[in-house]
Amino acid sequence: MTEVTASELDERVVGRRWTVRLDAAGRGSTAVRVSCSRPSCGEQRLPSAAAGRAAAVAHLKAHLRAISGPRTEAYCACRVESCRTHIRPTDRHERAQPWRCGGAVVLAVVTDREGRWWQAMECCSCCAAAIPGAKTVNTTPAASGPTADGVPVAAACPSTAPAGAPQFSDRPSPAVGTREVPAPRSAPTRRRHSYGKIAQRVIPYDLRPVVLRDELVELGDLFRAYQQRTEPDLALLSELHERKARAFTTWADIICDTRLRLDAQRAQQAAAAARLQHQQRTGSADSEGPAVTRLLTVPKQWEHTRAVLAHVADHTPLPGPEARLLVLMLTLRTAHTGTGNLVGQDLTALGLTDPEDLVEQLTGRGWLSIPGTAGDLLASRPENPTPVTVPSLAPRGDGSGPFTFGKKMRPKLSGWAQKIVSDKKLRKPKATASTRLLALTLTTQTSADGRLGPGGQGLALESLTAWCPMGPGELQHQVDQLTAADWITGAAVTDTRLTGRLTERVLPLTCPLP
Repeated sequence: MTEVTASELDERVVGRRWTVRLDAAGRGSTAVRVSCSRPSCGEQRLPSAAAGRAAAVAHLKAHLRAISGPRTEAYCACRVESCRTHIRPTDRHERAQPWRCGGAVVLAVVTDREGRWWQAMECCSCCAAAIPGAKTVNTTPAASGPTADGVPVAAACPSTAPAGAPQFSDRPSPAVGTREVPAPRSAPTRRRHSYGKIAQRVIPYDLRPVVLRDELVELGDLFRAYQQRTEPDLALLSELHERKARAFTTWADIICDTRLRLDAQRAQQAAAAARLQHQQRTGSADSEGPAVTRLLTVPKQWEHTRAVLAHVADHTPLPGPEARLLVLMLTLRTAHTGTGNLVGQDLTALGLTDPEDLVEQLTGRGWLSIPGTAGDLLASRPENPTPVTVPSLAPRGDGSGPFTFGKKMRPKLSGWAQKIVSDKKLRKPKATASTRLLALTLTTQTSADGRLGPGGQGLALESLTAWCPMGPGELQHQVDQLTAADWITGAAVTDTRLTGRLTERVLPLTCPLP
């Protein structure tokens, strides 16, 4: 290829160029302005950048459709500007080489990476291939025509003969016919190393050994997947924390990082806590035991139930199991503020012999306050409950009360007790209030697998009668009722202890001892 001279530029038509820009319309606004380098094209204003980009692309496509294609006689628009699009200003020697420009005339489109401008131009195929990110949308073969003896001659555009090869005016150029357009060079891409994250820490891509890095990356993915679960899986969470503790310990030993070692210790503690909570929820000391979903799920709630039972045992103003059961249910209804709502069914469902008389005795002693009579309370319905007040449970001047749980915990405890005393198998045979109180007490005095007493060793009768007042010989009768109601199995009453195990259907209601 021979170098194009200034006289040749005068004889040929300079390649066309269209530039469509996207600019902000003004400060404090999302509106944008679309402008074109063609003087006949007016400016457009769009409400958003996305709409502006769509309009700019459509405008440029309209220009491309309006022309038939690149002109064979056009001079390279890129060469006119000294090929500055793909040659740096400092490379003067490379800019002067004639082989940098040539080939068939094409129509190329160049786009800004940030999407701020789009440009179409007529240029040679060599420049189109050298411009990063340029796309050739149309091309034209080199013009050729037959001579007098039928041999085609080369086009007027620069030939594709090697630089420095001799050319003669009485012979045709060695390259005839359609010239192949070189494929455009893709925009340079920066290679990025893959990396992972775990516990807000970036895992170095060059961490060795590779098995440790793979373990950390996998753990990070597993923890993020666990956070998307709708239901917790404490066994899985415990296993993840165990793996994290081992991996962090190895990582800390490799890079001698004290903070990593502390994170490993915290992960080990989290694993132990999750494992313990899983055992308490399932009622088994190992993962192979039967799974139990308890109504009250955490040890703090279980301690609150025992605290309420102890308070009622010390502060019931009337003797007997019926008064004890009624005071317990009223305490759970009013524990947080000293006030609550009751309906008649709440009292009649407890198996009391004479609930109206018990309510009158409690109001007569000043322990309970109601706006009407005991008969009005028993006649009240859910749509019109009766407000009741227990003055001894009202918060003191400093805001403290006899219990430490809050207003969200109280309905959970009350619902738990109501579910026990209104159990279907206790309600159908019309179990006495004493039997129901014993059933409720036993659920708070079991091991995780349902065996009675601390460690499953049974309950001392002295402690049991302090919680459930009963006469001599009544315990065996009540245990028989609970056995018939499928509440307890293998029960044995001795002179000092009650042993046995709560049935599987009762385990969800239990509050295991620590």
